[in-house]
Amino acid sequence: MFGRLWQRLRANEGFGLIELLMAMTILNIGILAIVAAFNAGTFAVFRASRTSTASSLADRQMELYRSLPWASIGLDSTALGSVDNTYKCDTTLGGACPNPTSSETTVASCNGSSAPQCVPTQSPVSGADRHRYRIDTYITTTTPTGGRAVRVVTVVVRDVNNLTARPYVREASTFDQAFG
Repeated sequence: MFGRLWQRLRANEGFGLIELLMAMTILNIGILAIVAAFNAGTFAVFRASRTSTASSLADRQMELYRSLPWASIGLDSTALGSVDNTYKCDTTLGGACPNPTSSETTVASCNGSSAPQCVPTQSPVSGADRHRYRIDTYITTTTPTGGRAVRVVTVVVRDVNNLTARPYVREASTFDQAFG
């Protein structure tokens, strides 16, 4: 009985080598899947870090407007004339590129001022993560049907090195005359 088993085992020479190669192939596929998962995780953490810092910068910019009276919320009209197409083509202004009929609110007290709440574009701005960002501020005045005028302040934070990429953060707040 042992003799037949021994003959049978000897007849399958090289079968162990094929099993070993199959096991190594499956193991390599598993290891490559884990490496791909780590790569995707690294990219997600990088994007989350940038988005978190950009959100903090947008909040800081918005707080400047929350501390102002309604009549002082506006931008410098001379600075609006020198903005680039990234600013002019933003969806906040309706998406027409360039948008010559944009409705940015200008305030006399901002004319000629370089205060952060007066300039439409701040670039480059360093975040807490030491990366550089661009902060664009849009202010539009609208009047709802049967209501009084409100100002909508929108802050958009972009990567200063890739202005055509999707913005990191877009934050908007509405300001009513009654509260300022």
